[in-house]
Amino acid sequence: MFSSATCEWATPMNLFSALNEEFHFGIDVCATPENAKCQNFFTEKVNGLVQNWGGYGTIWCNPPYGKEIGKWVHKAYETSKSGETVVMLLPARTDTQWFHDYIYGKAAIRFIRGRLKFGGSKYNAPFPSMIVIFGGDNQ
Repeated sequence: MFSSATCEWATPMNLFSALNEEFHFGIDVCATPENAKCQNFFTEKVNGLVQNWGGYGTIWCNPPYGKEIGKWVHKAYETSKSGETVVMLLPARTDTQWFHDYIYGKAAIRFIRGRLKFGGSKYNAPFPSMIVIFGGDNQ
């Protein structure tokens, strides 16, 4: 988990459940069949980055945390401009270009206190996390 062997960090179910109670997600746009959080979801094979995220209700996205993360944040920002609400779980990397270009001053940010335990791991993540909310009453 603490290596760069994977950039996938499965959403902790207790965190998702609390957010789902608030937002009532209609689609998980970045999932595997094993970790999808919604009945509707896009897999890597389907490639959520090239799909239309609209029409499902509120959108959930916990993207891969590798080099492509900025593309997912950009897609969420652009999708929100068409009236959709997108909620993302992201590493709190406030020094990145994607944070300044698409989040800061453009979305609601909820920093998570402490470090999450992803995918049922017994160890906390080596980085802080944040929930970013694009669209709705949050912009």
